[in-house]
Amino acid sequence: MNTNEAHANHADPHEIDEPGNQDGNGRLPEHVPRLDWAELAPEAFKAMVRLDTAAKRGLAPVLLHLVKIRASQINRCAFCLDMHSKDALAAGESAQRILQLDAWRESRHFYTAKEVAAIELTEAITVLTDGFVPDEVYARAAAEFGESELAGLIVAITTINAWNRFGVSARLVPGHYTPAT
Repeated sequence: MNTNEAHANHADPHEIDEPGNQDGNGRLPEHVPRLDWAELAPEAFKAMVRLDTAAKRGLAPVLLHLVKIRASQINRCAFCLDMHSKDALAAGESAQRILQLDAWRESRHFYTAKEVAAIELTEAITVLTDGFVPDEVYARAAAEFGESELAGLIVAITTINAWNRFGVSARLVPGHYTPAT
């Protein structure tokens, strides 16, 4: 599904927070996206797609799904959370592991040591509070990944962070994405 299709049937943004503006299920209406950045900046969008494709090489799809979901949680990108959670479920990931991802430190037993290292590195790269990735986080990731695989992981984490920033800046609307079959 393209961005335009995912943005069908939008509500007036002034109606979102007002009581009584709900659908038949009692839910509030969707917000309106700010712009369709992919259509307005097609060369940048195509470059991001190529970067995303390159970032996938050499990394396990299960690991990539976890990284994309975790970064999207941190960045509060509802569009990306919707997309990557659905992709993960369609690829056979368990709902339990997806649901526990936001609390992975307390539910480490759901993940492998390699996945935990990737999740931890994702958090460190996504939230650069100290201005750098802590040495101990990097060392744990380096112990689980070969150099080429680690470089690819860093590219994948950086790429999802860029996608998240496009999503939250443009206020992309979640809920309309359908995974490819």
